[in-house]
Amino acid sequence: MDIITLAEVTGSISVLGYGLAAVGPGIGLGIVVGKTLESMARQPEMASKLQTVMFIGLALIEVLGLLGFVSLFVV
Repeated sequence: MDIITLAEVTGSISVLGYGLAAVGPGIGLGIVVGKTLESMARQPEMASKLQTVMFIGLALIEVLGLLGFVSLFVV
């Protein structure tokens, strides 16, 4: 009895890993920006402080995406 191949993956499977690694930071960025905009709408006088904290948080979230990208080349 022959084994039937239903799907074949060619190339580097680490590309799939990077795709999965990019999903988390993408969701995180959306949540952070959305909640910051919601907070700015509720308290407009705090907009500049919220924006500063948001950019710090965005930078930390982007580090996760970059780590996933770098791990693509390390493996």
